[in-house]
Parts: sequence; structure tokens; C-alpha cells
Amino acid sequence: MRFAETEIAGVFDVAAEPRRDERGFFARIFCPQEFADAGLDFVSTQINLSRNDRAFTLRGMHWQDAPHAEAKLVRVTSGAIHDVVVDIRPGSPTFRRWIARRLDAEGAAALFIPEGCAHGFLTLEAKTDVFYQMSRPYVAGQERGIRWDDPAIGIVWPADPQVVGEADRTWPAFSETAASLREQPHG
Repeated sequence: MRFAETEIAGVFDVAAEPRRDERGFFARIFCPQEFADAGLDFVSTQINLSRNDRAFTLRGMHWQDAPHAEAKLVRVTSGAIHDVVVDIRPGSPTFRRWIARRLDAEGAAALFIPEGCAHGFLTLEAKTDVFYQMSRPYVAGQERGIRWDDPAIGIVWPADPQVVGEADRTWPAFSETAASLREQPHG
């Protein structure tokens, strides 16, 4: 695997190094030692799968509050997404900045997202499956979010969402969340 830090500190593009032959390819997609060698203290304690039946389904922008804050490794196993990360760590030099990456099953790349970042995505194809490895289990009542279309963040999406869940439609604006972020310790 190859690790490349992005414009947001702690967020890494994680590239698989497929070995191809007439059968297809084989690639290591997670190895705790390789993560440690890259300076990432990440142990996967929970694995989630998000199945998205329709193109232009939006999920986000989510995180989980401390002490249940979670790092995650996000990969697409079927289809493609426009994956977005927002740095919500007060004091971070990239606070309120966002990055986006195309993740798809063909490329086998992943995005490592540290604690203290909001995450979301827009599917680009029907029947898209997103595979998450989490550093901590989900704890009901600790999930938080901000509006995916908040002008204070200014995320540029490649298309208008066609399917958005109730919770994602009703997350507060960033300005309503910012005060509580200052109270949260982030790793």
C-alpha cells in the first residue's frame, strides 16, 4: 500500500498496489503494520457496509462525538462515490476546509479519515457499496452532522443529490455546531 497525506492533516489517500494477471488482480487493502509504518495508529474494531441502490444518493456529513470519536478507512467495493472530508477540529490549520476524492471499485483506493473530521459522499453510480473500517464502534446518541450543502463550508458536489435521508436533510448548519466542537477533544 502507498500512503499520501492530503491537504488536510491526518487525512491520507491509501492506494492499493494490485498485482494483476489473467484472473484479475490481488491487492492487500489493510495491514496494521503498514498503517503503523506510515505513522497511522489505526486498529479496525468495526466494519460497516453501506449499500446504495441509486446513483446520486447522498450520505453525510457525519462524525461521532468524543469520547466515541472514530477514525475510518473508507473504500468502495462496487460502483463509485464522490467522497468528502471536512476538518472540524478547532485549532487545526485546515479547520473548515474540505477535500473530495473519487473512490471506485476499479481503483481499489481508500481514504483514511482521522477523528475530528466530518465525512460524507455522493454515489456516482447505482448499486454502489461503501465499505468502512472503523476505529471505534458506533454508539447511538453520539452521532453528529452538519448540512451537506452548508454555504459556510461550500462543498462542491458533482451533481445534485437525488436521494437524501431524513437525518441528512435536517442536520444543523455549521454555525450552529461550531460552539460544541470547541468543547470536544479531538485526536
